[in-house]
Amino acid sequence: MEFLFHGPFSVSCFVELTTDSVFLLVPGRGLSIVVATANDVTQLPAEFLRKGRFDELFFVDLPNRQEREAIWRLQIQRHGRDAREFDTVQLAKTTDGFTGAEIQTAFIEAMYGAFEQAAEPTDLDIARVLTDLVPLSRLMAEQIAGLRAWAQGRARLATAPPAEARLRKLAVE
Repeated sequence: MEFLFHGPFSVSCFVELTTDSVFLLVPGRGLSIVVATANDVTQLPAEFLRKGRFDELFFVDLPNRQEREAIWRLQIQRHGRDAREFDTVQLAKTTDGFTGAEIQTAFIEAMYGAFEQAAEPTDLDIARVLTDLVPLSRLMAEQIAGLRAWAQGRARLATAPPAEARLRKLAVE
């Protein structure tokens, strides 16, 4: 498990993970928030998942189209390029099922390919990289489907479902 600490406290803090408890000792006073992440929550002991141990469980799924578009813009800008020179809407559609790390890797590989040609990366360079990249969602499809099934009714979704998925369908007789 990875832990992120936030709050008005000094850098020295202590975390002990055992099979039956999580202890956080923070010098001083103030609000402390503990965030724990796990790639496969089904492998965690029940005592870590019960209410009172953590206030809420969130399921972070693969990024949706809007999130992928934002990730593309961020990665392009992070590498000193103008995101307006790329079709981030189409890139987001093309990378359905990709993680943020896979999008980052695709852009970096596209830059390397363009640099070998003494050029700047383009949408075409990214498309070439994407044709060879196998996303985790395809590589580990069964495990991801299992985690999604586990999360139904057990965890809050970190991302709101698309508007059409939130609408209930009513049958007219």
